[in-house]
Amino acid sequence: MNLKQFGFILTLSIGVLSLYHCKDDKKTITQTEVHFTKEGELTITKADDSKVLLDIEIADTDYDIQTGLMYRNSMKTNQGMLFVFEDVTERYFYMKNTRIPLDLIYIKENKTIASFQKNAKPFEETSLPSNAPVKYVLEVNAGLVDNWELSVGDTINF
Repeated sequence: MNLKQFGFILTLSIGVLSLYHCKDDKKTITQTEVHFTKEGELTITKADDSKVLLDIEIADTDYDIQTGLMYRNSMKTNQGMLFVFEDVTERYFYMKNTRIPLDLIYIKENKTIASFQKNAKPFEETSLPSNAPVKYVLEVNAGLVDNWELSVGDTINF
């Protein structure tokens, strides 16, 4: 064996051993928890003129709309996320990577409630349609639509 062959075999052996060693050196990637950031206030006015007041985060960019409440561990009952779209059309939401159960409130362009999807289950990827053309979607903790006794036709202001 000449010096050139020996150098090649030595380099190859070191490379294989390095790869084998790296195989056992697994790294754990942890998800950074996302926290609520108040960006506005929203009022829901019911038919009897009683009101529900919420602090809201606003999702109005492509990234915010696609991410929504994913990766959150909790949200307070006086908090919600308002999705603001540029157009009015039927909307379809799902709960991919969403850890907390939610009620979805679909809202028309004139800011009246069009429909609900209640108790959406965490991580469920089944489509949750608005069943009507809407411009806004408000996500709140599951059960609040019933607790607040909201109805189709109630209005929002933000």
